Amino acid sequence: MNVLNMLINDSVVLYSFIGLAFLLGICSFYVYYFLKQISADKK
Repeated sequence: MNVLNMLINDSVVLYSFIGLAFLLGICSFYVYYFLKQISADKK
């Protein structure tokens, strides 16, 4: 429980999680975009 409390209250960990969520959002957008363009190109 102490480790979980430390992770929640540490600002560096919080900013790291926000950065990772932002990065994964950008990556998922590009995967969706490229797959959509590939499928549209085949038609």
